[in-house]
Amino acid sequence: MSHDKEISAESFAELAATNESLRSENKLLHQKVNALLSRLFGRKSEKMDLNQLQLLMGLADIENAANKDDDPPPSTPSPGRKKRRENKPRIPENLPTEDIHLDPDEVTESPKDYKRIGEEITQELDVIPPQYFRRRYIRGKYVRKDDKDTAPIIAPLPERLIEGGYASPGIVTDIVIKKYVDHLPLYRQEQILKNRFGIGLSRKTMNDWMRVTSDWLSPIYRGIKKNLQQSEYLQVDETPIKYCNKDGPPGGKKGYFWVYHDPLQKEVLYEWHTGRAAACMDDVLKDFKGTVQCDGYGAYTSYAKGKKDIEIACCWAHARRKFHEAKDETPGVAGWFLKQIQALYKIEADLREADASPDERKTARERDSRWRLNLLRKALRCKMATYLPKSQMGKAIHYTLARWEQLEKYCGDGRIEIDNNLVENTIRPTAVGKKNWLFIGHPNAGDRSAIIYTIIENCKKLGINPQEYLLDVLTRLPSMKITEVDQLLPAAWLEARREKVA
Repeated sequence: MSHDKEISAESFAELAATNESLRSENKLLHQKVNALLSRLFGRKSEKMDLNQLQLLMGLADIENAANKDDDPPPSTPSPGRKKRRENKPRIPENLPTEDIHLDPDEVTESPKDYKRIGEEITQELDVIPPQYFRRRYIRGKYVRKDDKDTAPIIAPLPERLIEGGYASPGIVTDIVIKKYVDHLPLYRQEQILKNRFGIGLSRKTMNDWMRVTSDWLSPIYRGIKKNLQQSEYLQVDETPIKYCNKDGPPGGKKGYFWVYHDPLQKEVLYEWHTGRAAACMDDVLKDFKGTVQCDGYGAYTSYAKGKKDIEIACCWAHARRKFHEAKDETPGVAGWFLKQIQALYKIEADLREADASPDERKTARERDSRWRLNLLRKALRCKMATYLPKSQMGKAIHYTLARWEQLEKYCGDGRIEIDNNLVENTIRPTAVGKKNWLFIGHPNAGDRSAIIYTIIENCKKLGINPQEYLLDVLTRLPSMKITEVDQLLPAAWLEARREKVA
């Protein structure tokens, strides 16, 4: 009987251990599911009530540091209340204006009896629907009267985008803007032209025009790439885009736009690749010397490894996202870390508001941000052993510590941003576009889209109207020499336009 009791006790202990292990695993799985649900369906805002966040760090020095968090080291006084942004008029002043003068009937009938003492102006916004028209070049043929045997003469046609075609810079620009700025697929443009205007312009023809347009714009694209290669600081990110391949799966294969952004010169470059390997960066970064800022994807550090001329800086927005995902699991600890990161961002916001120079940003960061970064690192090390590596908080801590040197690099260089958000904002147009046109029809078409997206996004960065720029450039390119193309780079084009106005 006692032997049976011993067996039962052993079995009970074994079952209890198994049960505890399963409970822990079940809890971890629930946390992962909740994190995924929050990521998919929750609010994207990562703001939270900092007054409710506390951290029991478990060590006296960290507790004291946390308690002193609201009393940071003395810094330069605040520049004062932020300037209130002026509300832009709903109807821009530079729009063409039609004035309609209205006078009372009594004044019209007897104007000598009245004196004008003022006026009231009421505005309205109107539109003239798009109008397509046909342009004909009528060239007379002539022969000499005194020598009818000589060949007739005729005036040459102006240089054109497509020899023998009927595409004008205006119609091509319109199609480009609608597809790459307004995200209107070619098949929808085909339907609109046919149903509203009776124009039979097939999507195949428009697609051919896009190919020719990208060929004309490719020298400008190469000029932008050359400028970026000579930069000393680039932000890099990649975004997936599906493309069709006759040998691929029915749903399409996954390609990528690799996007390079220079925040200092405000230039951006899209590159198309069918893969995501580190070698994809070789075309742009092969001779690059400077700092590359990126997310935590391992291809970047792998590419920079062994290249003494390239340094990697990481993005605090990605680290912050990890702690936000752990908020439901450990609200107190995650909240404390989020509070410290938000304080770093507040410093950057103040510097941006003051339009600080790189040297001023470096000085302010060393004074106001460095001590908080040191506190964060110490807290991360203290809490690392407290959480399982597979838990959300464990992942956040290990992710941040593994990239710590790259995350704090911005503090010692005033040119570098705290995060990679500027290049991610540049990628957004493709995210909107691919929801409408779904995929790229052919792998080669990815290069064409990369060229056109590059031109358009550079215009946006510089405040240039892309439609105005493309119409002018596509009109001038056919008659220009290749050595003159540098004049059409968006920055040079804008400078020339300003000089002309002045």
